[in-house]
Amino acid sequence: MIHKYSLNGFNIVLDVHSGGVSVVDDAAYRLLDYITPPMSEQCPAEILQKLSGEFSLQQLTEAYGELYSMYKDGILFSEDDYAQFADKMVSSPVKAMCLLVAQDCQLRCKYCFACTGDYGGHRAMMSFETAKKAIDFLIEKSGKRRNLNLDFFGGEPLMNWEVVKQTVAYAREQEKLHDKHFLFTVTTNGVQLTDDKIEYMNKEMHNVVLSLDGRKEVNDYFRVRVDGSGSYDSIVPKFQKFAKARGDKEYYVRGTFTKRNLDFGEDVLHYYDALGFDQISMEPVVTDPSVDYALTEADIPAVNAEYERLAKKIIEYRKNGKFFNYFHFMIDLDQGPCAIKRLRGCGCGNEYVAVSADGDVYPCHQFVGKDEWKMGNVYEPEKFDTDMKAYFARANVYAKEGCKDCWAKFYCSGGCNANNLEYAGDVLKPFNLSCEFEKKRLECAIMIKAALAAEGLDDGAAADNCGDCGDDCESTALGHC
Repeated sequence: MIHKYSLNGFNIVLDVHSGGVSVVDDAAYRLLDYITPPMSEQCPAEILQKLSGEFSLQQLTEAYGELYSMYKDGILFSEDDYAQFADKMVSSPVKAMCLLVAQDCQLRCKYCFACTGDYGGHRAMMSFETAKKAIDFLIEKSGKRRNLNLDFFGGEPLMNWEVVKQTVAYAREQEKLHDKHFLFTVTTNGVQLTDDKIEYMNKEMHNVVLSLDGRKEVNDYFRVRVDGSGSYDSIVPKFQKFAKARGDKEYYVRGTFTKRNLDFGEDVLHYYDALGFDQISMEPVVTDPSVDYALTEADIPAVNAEYERLAKKIIEYRKNGKFFNYFHFMIDLDQGPCAIKRLRGCGCGNEYVAVSADGDVYPCHQFVGKDEWKMGNVYEPEKFDTDMKAYFARANVYAKEGCKDCWAKFYCSGGCNANNLEYAGDVLKPFNLSCEFEKKRLECAIMIKAALAAEGLDDGAAADNCGDCGDDCESTALGHC
């Protein structure tokens, strides 16, 4: 299976099953409209005849020769070596946990999937005792895995800051006893960010996610306080202070774009040009299609055009010696991700779970509050629903509707299970809107690689550590979900 497309003057060919990417000339690009495997050493006469009005015989024969060499090298029309493993995928040890230490928030963001922090239930703070039980649960269920990821999430986790610090201290004690290594992340809206918290985060947190929606007018429409006032002016200086103090440690600013800012590339550039942030994610809103700011299939052309415009701006910036990391355009064409991550993605419900303030365990943070998807409680680890865990372990691209025939399958890994359930009605049925955006981001990401390589420039994208085996590999989702 191949996928070919032209973008920004480059004819790009992706060989899906080998991961090989090639930039070809116009003659080779057109030849691929007619070539089907297996390829013969000589170009069939009927194909030469069909394209004789567009290219010379020499152009066609040389182009065909290059394509045939790619075919022989296994980077064109390669065989699918992954399908054989799809039915053999089994449960894995749990290696990552999202800890909802605060099911409450000081903001009332309009698009919040967590119902402004309470997840459709009651507002609550996690007790230290429950957090300890969650750490114990993760260690027990992690088996022989050493690297464990823990994300302090909400709502707004800084509202329960003492428990965050107590939990980190407890985990550090336990990692010595159990030969584990914790990598902590915290996601914050910045309302209660202070100098002492910045200092602590920079000491203990492997990664920090800062929530901000770009330009002031965009942010202050959605990310409002309880009284309806905007949050931009008070939060931005804190985030800037944090980023300056962070140095070269991992962080990123994460925003959400909607129908109200289809020019979201301007928000990405605002992060960098006006605010000085160089680690950036801007995600499409996923919400009830009936609300006025929802993205719908009618918006696909505009969103895709903006992705292309942003990709070209990134190339322009790199040529001028400027650099920022836009997470949706991060892709590693050299080494990863590994086969398991290609097939089933983030590990939702299998390698990754979320724990509510009350200690209930769910497949991920976006399932919290859906009682039918509750997998157990950290106070009763022996009752953990291993049948549901096995279900998610089998939720791979060969089990999801339409994925096995999609060129992007090994990069999106079947999409977000929670979004599939919420908006397509089934974990195993991909949400088409997200699919379309993902495909365009991938096309742009590959094109950026090609354009910078042509200029002799490195794209600067760093590999991510998923914690599965301790090796570096590329994030399948091209950014934080």
